[in-house]
Amino acid sequence: MQGNQTSTPPLPRALEPLDRSASHTFKVPVKCINDGDHVSFFLSSKAYSDIMTFIFQLNVAMLPRKTEKETSRVAGVKEWTLQDPEVSFPPVVQNLAKLLEALSRIIDETPPDPGPRRFGNASFRKWSDLVRERVSDLLDQYLPAEALESLSGPSEGDVTAKQEFEAYLIGSFGSSQRLDYGTGHELSFLAFLGCLWKLGVFPPGTDGATERAIVLGVFEPYLRLIRRLILTYTLEPAGSHGVWGLDDHSFLPYIFGSAQFSPAVSSPAEVKTEGSLPSAPDPGDVAKAPAVKRERNRNMYFSAIGFIYDVKKGPFWEHSPILFDVSGVKAGWAKINKGMIKMYNAEVLSKFPVVQHFPFGSLFAWERDPLANEIQASVHTSSQPKSNAPSARPQPTMRDPLANAIPHTTKVPSSGTAAPWASSRIPSRTQGPGVPAGPNQPTRAPWAASTPLPPPGGTTTAPWARPGAAASSTTRGTVPSTRAPWADKESQN
Repeated sequence: MQGNQTSTPPLPRALEPLDRSASHTFKVPVKCINDGDHVSFFLSSKAYSDIMTFIFQLNVAMLPRKTEKETSRVAGVKEWTLQDPEVSFPPVVQNLAKLLEALSRIIDETPPDPGPRRFGNASFRKWSDLVRERVSDLLDQYLPAEALESLSGPSEGDVTAKQEFEAYLIGSFGSSQRLDYGTGHELSFLAFLGCLWKLGVFPPGTDGATERAIVLGVFEPYLRLIRRLILTYTLEPAGSHGVWGLDDHSFLPYIFGSAQFSPAVSSPAEVKTEGSLPSAPDPGDVAKAPAVKRERNRNMYFSAIGFIYDVKKGPFWEHSPILFDVSGVKAGWAKINKGMIKMYNAEVLSKFPVVQHFPFGSLFAWERDPLANEIQASVHTSSQPKSNAPSARPQPTMRDPLANAIPHTTKVPSSGTAAPWASSRIPSRTQGPGVPAGPNQPTRAPWAASTPLPPPGGTTTAPWARPGAAASSTTRGTVPSTRAPWADKESQN
């Protein structure tokens, strides 16, 4: 894998904290997205800009660092792993981890109802009720009082800072009404952490040390809690795309986990677009159970893959075709990392079923970002039901808020990742003699290249999915490839 391609963007900026010397009016977050036009406005809002800024900020912190010390398996490189003894956790990070442990202990107080169930276990509602009752006291117990008091001054309607970010925390554990969990709830927890960052709860650090502590010391424990909730109460995937989606429940660990395996950088300003850490496993190892078992305890990407192995059976290419697609990327983990951020923008932040429940307050504001670009509304947002609100607002491009040179020219594909059945060109279920129907169902997203696939031949790894790999003409079918668009070397933007 090549790691010599670098980009030299302007120095990245972080999510800006509130000015302590200025007055601020806090608000209880409320739902604002009610139709597709509202999604377009959201993509041009300050809230969207802040979300993307925070994601890029955390992502860059997880890139390995070049060092003169031989502190890892690769001389001169420091990689960041789960349970890394060299990562220092500030007291507030340790306390947030304890808060999550306290929430996990509530599961022991509300065991699942006995008996088989098709959908989620109703005891999850009891757990959620107890969390709502106790979360305010738990925040008082585990967050620094002086930081909250200094920033929770007079507000309209006597709303405090804690009331604002508490709403995001409560919304990050799934829906007690629908008994489900998905990427929208994960986004809510990201917003909770972003609120704390804006409030100055986290101490300043150098070279991404604080952001790294947040990812490894707070976000990863949050994922462990969520996985326990899913297994205990059999929570349904929220807004799942089925086989069309990356993952039934989470997305962010694939971003941060691919960053962990990307080439080392000297500073946050240096970002490589191709290559991998020399010690990183091959992306194709996600389809090999022994490799996943080996890597899941040190990497967030493989930890998420490992959870899929825990809850799903059968060949990996069958139950996780998009992730299997990504495993064929030859340009390395840096390319995967870049593609995951693009996909998050398209599949999470740009999709009405996901972001419709995201609430907006003063910290993540429903206000237009003056730096936002404008392009034509997407097919997906245009197809959503219209409310009685004013006319549609145009959808912006995906912006990298970390770069000073805003706006970017990279644009979100107008077609999104619509399922193949949205197109008039639907491949048949069986593709020629001897080709099984099951593995060759049309799992291709429209943005995938139209390279034909052969039958899997009973294996869970497929060298033929890799661009440029040889395959016999007798084993190739006519079903288009499931390869992600950014798997091709020429797809750099």
